[in-house]
Amino acid sequence: MTKDYGGARNRGDGRPALDDVSFDVERSEIVGLLGPNGAGKTTLMRILSCFLTPTRGTALLDGRSISEDTRGVRRALGYLPEAVPLPPEMRVTEYLGYRVALKGIARGKRGPAVDDAIQIAGLGDRRKQIIGTLSRGYRQRVGLADALLARPPILILDEPTVGLDPNQIRETHALIRELGRERAVLLSTHILPDVEALASRVVILDRGRVKADGTPAALRERWQAASLDDVFAKVTA
Repeated sequence: MTKDYGGARNRGDGRPALDDVSFDVERSEIVGLLGPNGAGKTTLMRILSCFLTPTRGTALLDGRSISEDTRGVRRALGYLPEAVPLPPEMRVTEYLGYRVALKGIARGKRGPAVDDAIQIAGLGDRRKQIIGTLSRGYRQRVGLADALLARPPILILDEPTVGLDPNQIRETHALIRELGRERAVLLSTHILPDVEALASRVVILDRGRVKADGTPAALRERWQAASLDDVFAKVTA
């Protein structure tokens, strides 16, 4: 899959933002997506979530083409952006009730969908709280509950632990592991310990291309590196 913005919107060396990128994520697999700033990660996630269209090629999510079945792809995908846009004046259940209606879930299934998402995201004791009074960790959980409302088989998580304290990070790791038991999870982050702790496979993008794809152990062996941090430094040097 390639994304060529053309002209100055491409990277400085004239290459497309994404240049023939191809990889897969299986069900019950957590894949860490790594890359320096400008590598193409954001463009890739925007294409997978149907906010952008590729210049060439396509992607399949749960067997649905982003080019031919945008609505089906969006139903199959839960997306947690780095900065979750939440209305501070709404209560948690009020916001999720609004979001579940927007997602087109049948009226009779909306209440159970909200209850399930709240339970999975660990928001049971915060369900009536005003969002603006929640800690950053709990606001992340609200964003995750939103992503889970339609019970999607695929999750894209963009920097899910940025700004969290050590206890919140540990809780978020446990939650992501649990979600990854039944879903395909693409975890995009600059925080390498998150990938070491969670990912069974790692994809490293650099200058719009896939430069490495494999298990952490296989990448360390291939690049003769002591850690994933060393692998990243060598691949993107």
